Amino acid sequence: MASRRPDSFDGLGYRGRDNPLYGPSYPVRSAGAPAELQHHHWVTTPPDIPGSRNLHPGDRTPQYDRPLGEPGGSGAGWDAPQPSVPPGGMFVEQLSRFAGFGIGLVSLFTENVLAHPCIVFRRQCQVNYHARCHHLSPFSTVPVMYSITKAQGVKSLWKGMGSTFIVHGITLGSEGIISEFTPLPRELPHRWSWKQLTGHLLLKGLTAVVALPFYCASLIETVQSDIVRDESSSGLLDCIREGLARLLGVGAPHSRRLLPLSCLLLPAALHAVLRYTVSSSVQRVVLWFHQRSRKPRADPSNPLDAYFPELVAAWLGALVADVVVFPLETALHRLSLQGTRTIIDATDGPVAAGTSGSPLVLPVNTQYDGFSDCLHAIRRKEGGAGFYRGFGALLAQYALHGALLAAARTLLRLLLLDGKSS
Repeated sequence: MASRRPDSFDGLGYRGRDNPLYGPSYPVRSAGAPAELQHHHWVTTPPDIPGSRNLHPGDRTPQYDRPLGEPGGSGAGWDAPQPSVPPGGMFVEQLSRFAGFGIGLVSLFTENVLAHPCIVFRRQCQVNYHARCHHLSPFSTVPVMYSITKAQGVKSLWKGMGSTFIVHGITLGSEGIISEFTPLPRELPHRWSWKQLTGHLLLKGLTAVVALPFYCASLIETVQSDIVRDESSSGLLDCIREGLARLLGVGAPHSRRLLPLSCLLLPAALHAVLRYTVSSSVQRVVLWFHQRSRKPRADPSNPLDAYFPELVAAWLGALVADVVVFPLETALHRLSLQGTRTIIDATDGPVAAGTSGSPLVLPVNTQYDGFSDCLHAIRRKEGGAGFYRGFGALLAQYALHGALLAAARTLLRLLLLDGKSS
């Protein structure tokens, strides 16, 4: 029986996108195994090479599974008759091997690359308290994103993408290092105790705190307008340099309104832990309902039954978690940008465009005293809708992700039908 990978489970069910600093991860089931013996593996696990067998710890070579003298056993030799496999079945078998890897790759590419413009525009809306339009619907976000792209180029909505990958790497690395040198568990057993759960959530909060300076630097790169950006002096490692500068209090002088990192520790840790908890809980509930409603005749070797339930559960869990923590994320982003002299694009669209047709730019001039003051100021001056500025971009992001998952499922179904018919 194949052993579990050490990072294949989280404490509350299945590992999903832990927090906004994390990169997405989607576990999938091994196809062809009974339901009670199926384990969850990462979709990024290298697939078996056709014609060979990649053994996991605890597995045995197939010829030793049969007694001597039986067909295919160790005593039968190479001249023993081998069962014939129809070409169509071989095609379906090979397709099943690579389906999880391909589908997971499409999901990761959509999450981190294709959906990045929606993330950029959402963050700009969250910190733009001057805007008259809150963009609560995805239909109002598309014209503004198109006008910004038309004026500044296509790459204006993919700015800061490299720094987001750097933050993901720092987050994963710090989580692994902390779990190695502390008793805080990185993964929880299937039967966990409250002490283990508390330590696991504490590890998530500490990881967010460690990555906080670099997250703030990445946030600035993401929302700053390309009109005022100096491309000659910008580089891929600016995120690390700016994060260390803010951590040590050196570098370019900032405004007096710049909040120390100590004021951001509580909202950053709370945001990470709450998002991780909601996402993992929703994933587990969705998979539980799927197991209850699954047909008894469902084929475990079918890639549609083996991979897509986990992907859909991870997608839905991330969506619900982002909706729940959206007000907290708005406050965190405003506090992180305060006093950094960041200039962003106007998010009111063509109405706010100047006579030359190019969008206006606005400075971020907030004067919050802390986390609680930020929450009260938003509620008092902007109302409840102020916490959900840019919510339409979030809906557009997950609509794009869900549409590509549905397209991948349809394509895989057609390939399976074609392979079985041939």
